[in-house]
Amino acid sequence: MGSLETSGRPLLNRRLAGLGTTIFAEMSALATATGAINLGQGFPDTDGPEAVREAAVRAIREGHGNQYPPGPGIPELRAAIADHQRHRYGLELDPDTDVLVTAGATEAIAASMLALLEPGDEVIAFEPFYDSYAACIAMAGATRVPLTLRAPTFRPDLDELRGKITDRTRLLLLNTPHNPTGMVLTPDELAAIAALAVEHDLLVVTDEVYEHLVYEGAHHPIAALPGMRERTVSISSAGKTFSLTGWKVGWAMGDAPLVAAVRTAKQFLTYVSSGPFQYAVAEALRLPDAYFAGLRADLRRKRDLLADGLRAAGFEVYPPDGTYFITTDIAPFGEKDAYAFCRALPARCGVVAVPNSVFYDDPEAGRTQVRFAFCKRDDVLAEAADRLRGLG
Repeated sequence: MGSLETSGRPLLNRRLAGLGTTIFAEMSALATATGAINLGQGFPDTDGPEAVREAAVRAIREGHGNQYPPGPGIPELRAAIADHQRHRYGLELDPDTDVLVTAGATEAIAASMLALLEPGDEVIAFEPFYDSYAACIAMAGATRVPLTLRAPTFRPDLDELRGKITDRTRLLLLNTPHNPTGMVLTPDELAAIAALAVEHDLLVVTDEVYEHLVYEGAHHPIAALPGMRERTVSISSAGKTFSLTGWKVGWAMGDAPLVAAVRTAKQFLTYVSSGPFQYAVAEALRLPDAYFAGLRADLRRKRDLLADGLRAAGFEVYPPDGTYFITTDIAPFGEKDAYAFCRALPARCGVVAVPNSVFYDDPEAGRTQVRFAFCKRDDVLAEAADRLRGLG
């Protein structure tokens, strides 16, 4: 077939040109086609707590959420989110005005970008960045300005960040814990970023979906810092915390005027979603602290298990402080192209991974970086590590 166009004009909006199919869909399809172990896309291979799943079943049976839920989300979930923020971080939110339930964090990000940006605005985001960031910024007609995180520590250069702020900068898009590198912003880094936002009167959108998956240090929300509440939209979701990624229940939080702006855009995207699951997630957020500590400890152990296997296979490994993912370097194998490496990996040893190069505006910056997900059963991780040892 020829290119998609009509009357000489491409069908795809020029803002989305070059984005194509997400790398996650591409690599997961490759895993299915080859029968390879999928350590590419970040989803667990076991389901979340039985009590939470049963809460969803109960909601369906009792007729809770089977029809359209309220546009901002059911009151029970908004109250649970507000209680979670108060308990964990000392943040006070009005569940009626400061919390918006979304179709996963991805919709919250999209609605935030569409609501808060005008064409010509600039958005500074950490590079490598989760691929939806680029698409959402593009759909809003804004320009992304990358702040590159560099191996081996992937810490942000705050002087470089200051230098990238211009009179067109509207928003800082943060992600901590950071996907794909696993970097977690420290209190000092957050304070410095907050000071820049206040100094230049910038908005901040912060993606915190891995907030409970921090293995070194702790998660600190930037919204809790002086001068930040009124300029910050904080985003999180249930998928990663409760191993229920298919439910797609997320939320955006902030001062009422910010949340109202995001809600204006969100209502024309999905309007509402995940009715019965919202009731279950409200119960999940009230699980005892021991659940969250146990999840963190289990994933820390899985991180170390896969990291040891990757080192034994010959990869250079950059241990993450958080998230589901380990970034590695394939240069020790004499490889120079992560994308080509990942395309060939299923046939070579029956494992699927994701090339970090696709998460950079400048692919050379991550040319030899490959990401592996460790949110899998121990036997799966051990088998993948055993297969990868055949690369040497």
